[in-house]
Amino acid sequence: MLISKGWIQAVALVMLFGFFVLGLLAHMTYTDEPPIPAKVVGPDGNVLFTGKDISAGQEIFLKNGLMEYGSIFGHGAYLGPDYTADYLHRAAEIAIAYYGGTTSDAARQQTIADFKTNRFDAATGVLTYSAAQVEAFEKLTNYYAGFFGTPTTKFGLRPDAITNPNQIHELTAFFSWSAWAASALRPHKNYSYTNNWPPESLVGNHVTADAVLWSVLSLTALLGGIGLIMASFGRWKFLGWHGREEQRIQFRPPDQVMLTPAQRACAWFFLVMALLFTIQTLLGGAVEHYRADLSNFFGLDLARVLPFNIARTWHIQLAIFWVSTSYLAAGIFLVPMITGREPRGQSWLSYSLLGALAIVVFGSLAGEYGGIEGWIQKNWSWFGDQGFEYLDLGRFWQILLTVGLLFWVVILFRGLRNRLRTEHMGNMPWLFFFAALAIPAFYAVGLLAKPGQNFTTTDFWRFWVVHLWVEDFLELFTTVMVAYVFVLLGVVHERVALRLIYLDVVLYSAGGVIGTMHHVYFSGEPAVHMALGAFFSAAEVIPLTLLTLESWSFLQLGAQQGSEARTPFPHFWAVMFLAAVGFWNFLGAGIFGFLINLPVVSYYEIGTALTPNHGHAAMMGVYGMLSVGLALFCLRYLIPEKLWSDRAAKVSFWSLNLGLAWMVFASLFPVGLIQLYHSVDYGYFNARSLKFLSNHTVSLLEWMRLPGDVLFIVGGTLPVLYLCWLGVARMKTHTPREEPDGVLFTEIQEVKKFGA
Repeated sequence: MLISKGWIQAVALVMLFGFFVLGLLAHMTYTDEPPIPAKVVGPDGNVLFTGKDISAGQEIFLKNGLMEYGSIFGHGAYLGPDYTADYLHRAAEIAIAYYGGTTSDAARQQTIADFKTNRFDAATGVLTYSAAQVEAFEKLTNYYAGFFGTPTTKFGLRPDAITNPNQIHELTAFFSWSAWAASALRPHKNYSYTNNWPPESLVGNHVTADAVLWSVLSLTALLGGIGLIMASFGRWKFLGWHGREEQRIQFRPPDQVMLTPAQRACAWFFLVMALLFTIQTLLGGAVEHYRADLSNFFGLDLARVLPFNIARTWHIQLAIFWVSTSYLAAGIFLVPMITGREPRGQSWLSYSLLGALAIVVFGSLAGEYGGIEGWIQKNWSWFGDQGFEYLDLGRFWQILLTVGLLFWVVILFRGLRNRLRTEHMGNMPWLFFFAALAIPAFYAVGLLAKPGQNFTTTDFWRFWVVHLWVEDFLELFTTVMVAYVFVLLGVVHERVALRLIYLDVVLYSAGGVIGTMHHVYFSGEPAVHMALGAFFSAAEVIPLTLLTLESWSFLQLGAQQGSEARTPFPHFWAVMFLAAVGFWNFLGAGIFGFLINLPVVSYYEIGTALTPNHGHAAMMGVYGMLSVGLALFCLRYLIPEKLWSDRAAKVSFWSLNLGLAWMVFASLFPVGLIQLYHSVDYGYFNARSLKFLSNHTVSLLEWMRLPGDVLFIVGGTLPVLYLCWLGVARMKTHTPREEPDGVLFTEIQEVKKFGA
């Protein structure tokens, strides 16, 4: 063990505490979720709809990809309405009219009483609606029949999306149940099951004391934590990158580095990655165009072929797929560099993995299209569109992807096996293996989210993937891989990298594990989920602050080491992408993430443009930039030096970063601020309506994004595609006659002091 065992103990304590708390919160999710009544009746006892109707309506919502169009409890897509807020507002208006109209204070008060009073009888499982709520349900059933059954594409959905009267009845029952949970008081509390979300004055929904209190405490935790990090960074040198003092580095020319068969196979992974990346960005442009002009796509009725919900489903799924492909390839490529050898058959296993990945990617995309278009009726959740945002792919494809990720871990273990035998389990080779193993393990948790479960429960497990898998364990693997690259390059000593890995793991996990709950403030969870989620998610910004400081010290270190090296540094643009990760991590995940994580802000903001503003800056800015950086690092050894193009890498770097900044600051962020203001001033229902999204100001800002998108796609993705094509078409064929033992990237020499 190269460093103190206290680091392992710290990581173990943080992880045990975090997952113990998550276990308690999981138990509370099942015991305190909004109940699904056996039946809902009117004052006369006539059955309006049943619990089976609610569950069937939820499945219709997911099967038709409506979570990638609108949202429930604020979670989903942002073109269509939030159907919880939509039903609640429209039902309240109908109730007010039923009791006497908007001019009657008595009508308003009676409407609030109707919606706030919890008439669910837990003993019998019967929920009783008032006469006004019954009338609202009947009228809104007709309204949604018209909305989803329109023969045109004016809403961005396929024509005649849902026309079956029974399905419309069940879908409306699901919306009605979610609106009931959002307004009826939780037993023995003065707020609803969703902590009074959405903000809706017509039913007396206002921000709760918990949301205000924990927002204040979150700010306090953030400021205190950042202050401690800044002071510690200045006090202790081990908190930042520092190099090999009194040592001179000689970087080996890439053409002199021997490649193994599995490393050559990685060239095909990167080409697939670049193709998926390019397609994903084109779909992103189509999704954005719907927000700028819903009626047509430059004169074409795109929604007849590619409705908004299909385009967005593919856009999100491909983001996961192309980033994962880069990670898989980089892991396979680094293993021989770590061990100095490669077992037989590793390349064939790698090609098999790539083939399996292709089957999952294109099979799941086809299934999603067929499911949403209604072509797959039987076993739709297995082979079609499962419908959960980020977990849209059918369960069959989800299981195959999990198995594929485990197969990747087996490939890594085969390559690392001999090295692991000689290493302490706390050293970097084992950390590399454990970080890789965590990726399939925590992706598999998504299988606990099932279309037929209570929506509150499914959202709880879904966010284990969206947050824990993406923002914690992919972040862990990211940290380990980047640190290993620096060690293999000889820029830093393994002991330095090891300390930073453990420090980052402790800081990320301290806030990131329990901070998962910041996603479920208003999904029907008890208020304790909000309290812990808000407080610990504020702590997530602290390691991002440290990462920003680390990336500055790393850049300084790189400049110093590069200037003192006797040979040119071959990975300038790969390192620039890694440095960009630090910037976007702080801005996208840190600043933009913290902005929407404050409960009092999230209460009005959730589901507005500030959410994808954070998502684009964090997902593309961190994992996207890292994926491209890792690809460039590996391709530098796959492509002969005479054919390598620094210009292509440079153009891609600046185009991707400037294009992403343009998306954020010219469109997403200002639209999000306008929507937030509108939500507070005029109401959440209004801010999420298509009427608001199509007004002149918002439409202009959406069109303002076009130059950034063009720059991102043309200048950013195409050069990457070109370099990845070179990696396959012009792959380095010759290898050095002799590979020095233990030297793959650099030669390190001690610099003798004068007089020594």
